[in-house]
Amino acid sequence: MLDIKRIRENLDDIKKAMDRRGEKEFDLDAVIALDDERRELLKEVEVMKGEMNIESKKIPQLIKEGKDVTADKARLKELSDKIKVEDEKVKKVQEELRYRLLRIPNVPNEKVPQGETDADNIEERKWGEPRKFDFDFKAHWDIGTDLGILDFERAAKITGSRFTLYKDKGARLERSLYNFFLDTNTGVNGYTEFIPPFMANANSFLGTGQLPKFEEDMFKVDNGYYLIPTAEVPLTNIHANEILPYDALPLNYTAYTPCFRSEAGSAGRDTRGLVRQHQFNKVEMVKICAPEESYNELEKLTANAEYLLQQLGLPYRVVRICTGDLGFTAAFKYDLEVWMPSYNRYVEISSCSNCEDFQARRAGIRFKRSKDSKAEYCHTLNGSGLAVGRALAAILENYQQEDGSVVVPEVLRPYMGVDVITKK
Repeated sequence: MLDIKRIRENLDDIKKAMDRRGEKEFDLDAVIALDDERRELLKEVEVMKGEMNIESKKIPQLIKEGKDVTADKARLKELSDKIKVEDEKVKKVQEELRYRLLRIPNVPNEKVPQGETDADNIEERKWGEPRKFDFDFKAHWDIGTDLGILDFERAAKITGSRFTLYKDKGARLERSLYNFFLDTNTGVNGYTEFIPPFMANANSFLGTGQLPKFEEDMFKVDNGYYLIPTAEVPLTNIHANEILPYDALPLNYTAYTPCFRSEAGSAGRDTRGLVRQHQFNKVEMVKICAPEESYNELEKLTANAEYLLQQLGLPYRVVRICTGDLGFTAAFKYDLEVWMPSYNRYVEISSCSNCEDFQARRAGIRFKRSKDSKAEYCHTLNGSGLAVGRALAAILENYQQEDGSVVVPEVLRPYMGVDVITKK
């Protein structure tokens, strides 16, 4: 959430930033007008409360002097009733102001390139060379089906479309991947591992920015909880409404979770295979840090995600995301895209975002530089480390052999117990 003071003091710049994003869903002038109304109402209430305080102190003295205080008490009652009415007005204006502020996206960093779609993203670097096949290669959904390790038809029978049943070496490969990701994040890159709840309440989703704007993309449970679309939600909210000591920063957290997304509005996009599922596994990385360190931490976060792909030997590229593709909560974002032969293009496998203080304001995550210093808002960052199903799909396609088998990347062999996946 943007600070209303920041909006007031930099209104023209914020308007230009929203124009860069192509955002037209809200009226910043209306937000300022609401804040003006709130301020005027608060002034009126304070004046009345001050008057009431003065008058209430007079009554005991008047009683001591034996004077009639009936009119004075009536005046106090009248002031009290007016204050209640004005307090209710303040409450309604504040609720409307908060409603509008929660729907304003983050301000793009000045280094975010201008653009409208993912076609305008800027390639930063590449790693590895896409494999050149000397045989007719297959898509991962065909490889997995032929090997008997992925079953899309039975998953659809159990639940519906865009779910997958992993079987035998397919299940083991999925498990090997998220164990490898967690072991690397914790043992090599210094993250603390959590197993968080796979559901969260509305306040947690407000804190990380999925609510209220993206409610249609989530699965809501009858008790009012939501299934998490990413471990970013519980990991970031671990410190909601807390004040952290400066010397504890940065905090580096990681977790494996299943993720649940309705994928509203994505019909027809990558609906075959593992790329766009309603339920998928992911290992997430979250950082909470001081503001001046957040862009250094973003580079570290991105390097941590890249290291996982390098260890798997999967060709990828890093792209800097443009304004039109930036996402609601991010001020700056890199995407890591892995090479997928069946698509003949790079496909997103991790997004590494710096949200600056946007989420921290919503979730109330602050820190103090010293015991006596003023509390400041932290900066929060998040990135996939990595999307497990997409990593599995990339391995099947990039490591497939002419006989239909799939070579297991060397770093996964201790987890898998085999060097090659063959048809059982």
